[in-house]
Amino acid sequence: MADTLEFNEIYQEVKGSMNDGRLRLSRQGVIFKNSKTGKVDNIQASELAEGVWRRVALGHGLKLLTKNGHVYKYDGFRESEFDKLSDFFKAHYRLELAEKDLCVKGWNWGTVRFGGQLLSFDIGEQPVFEIPLSNVSQCTTGKNEVTLEFHQNDDAEVSLMEVRFYVPPTQEDGVDPVEAFAQNVLSKADVIQATGDAICIFRELQCLTPRGRYDIRIYPTFLHLHGKTFDYKIPYTTVLRLFLLPHKDQRQMFFVISLDPPIKQGQTRYHFLILLFSKDEDISLTLNMNEEEVEKRFEGRLTKNMSGSLYEMVSRVMKALVNRKITVPGNFQGHSGAQCITCSYKASSGLLYPLERGFIYVHKPPVHIRFDEISFVNFARGTTTTRSFDFEIETKQGTQYTFSSIEREEYGKLFDFVNAKKLNIKNRGLKEGMKQSYDEYADSDEDQHDAYLERMKEEGKIREENANDSSDGSGEETDESFNPGEEDDDVAEEFDSNASASSSSGDGDSDRDEKKPAKKAKIVKDRKPRKKQPESKKGKDPNAPKRPMSAYMLWLNASRDKIKSDHPGISITDLSKKAGELWKAMSKEKKEEWDRKAEDARREYEKAMKEYSVGSKSESSRMERSKKKKKKQEKQVKGKVEKKGATSRSLSSTKSPAKNTSESFKSKEFVSSDESSSGESKKEDSEEEGAASPPPSSEESASGSD
Repeated sequence: MADTLEFNEIYQEVKGSMNDGRLRLSRQGVIFKNSKTGKVDNIQASELAEGVWRRVALGHGLKLLTKNGHVYKYDGFRESEFDKLSDFFKAHYRLELAEKDLCVKGWNWGTVRFGGQLLSFDIGEQPVFEIPLSNVSQCTTGKNEVTLEFHQNDDAEVSLMEVRFYVPPTQEDGVDPVEAFAQNVLSKADVIQATGDAICIFRELQCLTPRGRYDIRIYPTFLHLHGKTFDYKIPYTTVLRLFLLPHKDQRQMFFVISLDPPIKQGQTRYHFLILLFSKDEDISLTLNMNEEEVEKRFEGRLTKNMSGSLYEMVSRVMKALVNRKITVPGNFQGHSGAQCITCSYKASSGLLYPLERGFIYVHKPPVHIRFDEISFVNFARGTTTTRSFDFEIETKQGTQYTFSSIEREEYGKLFDFVNAKKLNIKNRGLKEGMKQSYDEYADSDEDQHDAYLERMKEEGKIREENANDSSDGSGEETDESFNPGEEDDDVAEEFDSNASASSSSGDGDSDRDEKKPAKKAKIVKDRKPRKKQPESKKGKDPNAPKRPMSAYMLWLNASRDKIKSDHPGISITDLSKKAGELWKAMSKEKKEEWDRKAEDARREYEKAMKEYSVGSKSESSRMERSKKKKKKQEKQVKGKVEKKGATSRSLSSTKSPAKNTSESFKSKEFVSSDESSSGESKKEDSEEEGAASPPPSSEESASGSD
């Protein structure tokens, strides 16, 4: 028999919510890891007292009871897994896995039994329902009634908030059954009561989430935030993690408390409590306990009198009370030497801290992403400028986080960090100057076929071609496109040369031109024509035959449904990986069968392409003939127009001697008016008008001389 059993997609019932995770049973005990929070529950084999198998809403479930009264419920098993679990319990835990069915009669009259932290309402020997007393937030009593109120479940659309029990009176003297019922509930319920004095109080601490200044009162079992408007009571059992993060300015510190379930204010949920401290602020702290109590409770982690920086005192006290380690940044250092990266998330600027086992972003909204829940990361170009890039993270649940506006100088450090942590990089190969290069991965298919990598390569090639085209085009446009100094000089020279031809300002301008050095003529470089886009980018002919699929793709299309049925709920990425593994493990004989099918498909494709090319050639020849015919017609029309223009010019030339004879004699008035013209342009215009108009008759010339 195997020493371990592992189950995926198991649901643990905690405070009324079903948390997805993985369950592993081993000789040492039972371990459940929550997929959402990463929290691990470890039950030692020696602590197990009873195991119960029963049918529940999500199939079949396993209920484990420990010797100290704790109850753990796991749902999502198949009926066929009972025998395997039963044998495992007998062999390693020496327990009988009992089968107990729930009562479904629908009666509301029965017996209440208290066992550990569980209230069970039974009819006969069968339980109807069970209530974990840790879910109870308040317990009140009436004449013959006990009312239980529950914590609100944020993950469920509908939450059970209240249950009332009618307790009949008994004849026993001195014992009130209602009070006895309430005491049994309150002894195990999660009811926060601020009894006694606080261990210590921190005054007016700056809190970023929720925003404001709060007094923090430290009690033995919970934390009390007291502000001007709101109060929050946070049990230490809801604290998941503690973070101590240095600000980028090296003068402030963030202290982050991760909470599950979160604190609530109306419809707002705060999963993180973020405090901001100045490094220069010191404090002297005295605990409200005697030295013996401090030593007994905290075992040297705290002393009655302490002094130091304020953030150190708060983090030290919280670590001792919550009994959890404080997470600090690892060995990552950015371009500026800081242990964080400035970026933006959801239009708000903040700081991203690469940790040893995850990423955390502060502060609005705070985000913590563990490495074990990351599917892949992606380095993308900035949307607005090339001086920055985006860092994208996608989790295994499909949630995407995009941290934008990261300085380009941070790229190398962040890439090396991600690579060292062995995270999957979607567009691996971006390190060299942010250009994608897939050459070093060209032979990866020989070792193991990865359909996802194939697709990424194709997308990368197209993206690289687009980037090259855009860079060539932009470079050619910006080389000689705009030079303000040269353009202004050209305008001045043009103006000076025109002005020197006029009679009024010719001398002054000529002097200026002599003093000015000769300017070189502006040389305009011939722009290179843009590269033509490859034919593959043009619109494809829908009538063209489709390319044949490879042997692997033929096999994948035929086997996809079978893989999905063998692995229900598998994602597209995992399916591609699984298919690659199966193809690699396939025997040579089976692969030859698919190779033959691929060869047949290739032959059919070649045959279809020949027929298609013949048809396309005939179509292209027809189009070429129509183009030639059109060009011939255009030439004929153009020739007729030129011939007509030549005849009109010959007519005008025959009439020009008459014009010359008429212009040979000019009157005094005509000469004086001609000399008073102020520019050569008017003479040219008059000559053009004379050439266009018919020559004057003899009568008109005689009248002009008179």
